[in-house]
Amino acid sequence: MIYLILSIIILSLLFVIFKLFEVLKIDTPQAIIVNYLVAGVLGIYLSDVSLELQEIPSQPWFLGALFLGVLFITVFNVMAITSQKNGLSVAAVAGKMSVVIPIVFGVIVYNESAGFVKILGILLALVAVYLASSKSDNQPVKTKNLIYPVLLFLGSGCIDTTLKYVETTYVPEGGVPLFSATIFLIAFVLGLLFLIVPILRGEFKFQFKNILGGILLGVPNYFSIYYLLKALSTEGLESSTLFTLNNVGVVILSTLFGLLFFKEKLIKKNWIGIGIAIISIVLVALF
Repeated sequence: MIYLILSIIILSLLFVIFKLFEVLKIDTPQAIIVNYLVAGVLGIYLSDVSLELQEIPSQPWFLGALFLGVLFITVFNVMAITSQKNGLSVAAVAGKMSVVIPIVFGVIVYNESAGFVKILGILLALVAVYLASSKSDNQPVKTKNLIYPVLLFLGSGCIDTTLKYVETTYVPEGGVPLFSATIFLIAFVLGLLFLIVPILRGEFKFQFKNILGGILLGVPNYFSIYYLLKALSTEGLESSTLFTLNNVGVVILSTLFGLLFFKEKLIKKNWIGIGIAIISIVLVALF
């Protein structure tokens, strides 16, 4: 249970760190790039698998890692923008609601059960993302306020789905740390490519605090995955129960962090959306 608690706390802290970037004027794209280098190096250091660098592209999971690296750098930037523009609770809800996507994938590809309650949970998740994104009690949600939470919802779901498929199909036993580290390092390399245009235009401004921000983000980013995997290996704790507690915990704790540390204000629609989010996670995960 301690691993589950640590996973919830660290995942929630990622949203707080993104919010701190805005407060401290840290360049988020630069910090994210450094974050992936830190997480990748940390994963290699902690890995027990002995493999030469030139052997990695020949591994059966490499193409999957390459695709995930693209998703990681893209979705992480979307997560940062969502936290800053829509708030911690909105980002947490949009990210954790994405659990419905791998569930739908499992129903279609792996022929998993799909009852009325599960479908109801998926529909409620979509409603929750809409309500949690609202910024006015009396006015409808504008498209520009929805775009980032929706992209985060889809991107996070795609990551979870691809991770599950590649890991169960191509990653050998004991190869998860190296597989994860490779994803992080690919995201780092791709992130460097994003800097080429601003450098050529003379718009790139390097600041040491961006490196510190990347380190601050990279360490918990790696361990959020590490502790979740450790929690999944706990005997007597079913994965459906674990993911339910994990997702609900992150939504609630991120909301509390936003209220306590950043004085975020939630309107009635937001509270309803968060409540529906918790209900939908329970319905989808447990039934």
